[in-house]
Amino acid sequence: METTNTTTPTPAQEDKTVAIIAYITLIGFIVAIVMHGSNKTKLGAYHLRQALGLIAFSVCLWVLLMIMMFIPFVGFIFAILSPFIWLGFLALLIIGIINASSGQENHYHLLVTWQLRCLKKLLINP
Repeated sequence: METTNTTTPTPAQEDKTVAIIAYITLIGFIVAIVMHGSNKTKLGAYHLRQALGLIAFSVCLWVLLMIMMFIPFVGFIFAILSPFIWLGFLALLIIGIINASSGQENHYHLLVTWQLRCLKKLLINP
C-alpha cells in the first residue's frame, strides 16, 4: 500500500511564487497579477511593483533606442551599445528573481525614485 504525500504550499512559498513569476516576461507578470488577486501579500505586491517598473523602464528604453538609431553616427554608437544595455536589463531581472526567491525586498536604486512616485498606489494590500 502506497501513500502519496500531498503537501500544500505554505503562504511563504506562495508569496515567493508570485514574486518570482512576476519577473518572467510580460505573460508571467500577468499570471502573477492573477495569482496575487486571490491571495494578496506584501512580498507579492512589492515584487509586482518592481517588475512593472522594470517592464515600463525597458519599454521606454527600447523606444528611445529605436529613435536614437535613426540619427546618423549616434545611431551607430547606440547600435553597438544596445546589447550591453539589454544585458544590464537582464542582470536586473536576475537580481529581482534572486531577491524574490529569498523573500527579500531590495529595490533598484536607479529606478526607485521614479517607481515610488508612479507605482506607490498600485497593488497595495487590503
